[in-house]
Amino acid sequence: MSEAHTSAVGGTKSHRIYLLLKDAILSGRLPSGGKLPGENRLAEQHGVSRVTVRRAIKALQASGLVERKAGVGTVVLKQPLEATVMTANVSNLMPNMVKMSQASQVRLLEFGYAPPPETIAKRLGMAPNTKAQRSVRVRMVDGNPFSYLITHVPEKIALHYSEADLADTPLFVLLERSGVNVDHASQSISATLASHDLAQALEVSVGSPLISLTRVVFDEKGRGVEHLEAFYRPDRYRFQIDLERNGDDSSRYWEPRVGGMPTDSTV
Repeated sequence: MSEAHTSAVGGTKSHRIYLLLKDAILSGRLPSGGKLPGENRLAEQHGVSRVTVRRAIKALQASGLVERKAGVGTVVLKQPLEATVMTANVSNLMPNMVKMSQASQVRLLEFGYAPPPETIAKRLGMAPNTKAQRSVRVRMVDGNPFSYLITHVPEKIALHYSEADLADTPLFVLLERSGVNVDHASQSISATLASHDLAQALEVSVGSPLISLTRVVFDEKGRGVEHLEAFYRPDRYRFQIDLERNGDDSSRYWEPRVGGMPTDSTV
């Protein structure tokens, strides 16, 4: 979202209503061609004034999400990004990284070598004062950014590939080309709010909700080979976990289905 769109929201309450309505539109809960509830109803639902609702709707208009039509109301517009939401199947994550690169483009923002933060060095099992290759990339689909990626790779591994390689080849592939036998990974998924840098790169307003992922990749000897911090726009990216029932009749349980179901686009 541009700064012009952000400034159109106004105060904190109207920004909250804007984000809630935007999420409902982009998720399909408010479908294209449908109408927003009236200002009075929205004001009652959210416990705010009509002026606050009007500001939020004005911001939705500035973002190209709705259109006011005389005698009809506020209509939800069709969104061109509805067909290009990226989906990551968590149960079959690592083998599908190459597919992501084929369906998206990357913009390399930073590339350099320096000792990583202490917490990252510990997660990778790196000795003190050892350098790591740090990169910052933005992934896009159809020219629209959906993820912001910060990676750290131990220097002795990263020296096998160049800045130009990272700009057009998935890091997972580069690691394997460097002789790394990737064995397993540990990752956590949470939520966060967009800082100024994240907001600018992902074209959202400061404070917008983002999906946050941290992943540490290990080789067959248990050595850390990559640390990833990833931030995703929830309106353009989602995670999918396919489950299956296992166990005896007396102790049935759910567990991730290996391979998962086919998805439009996986990482």
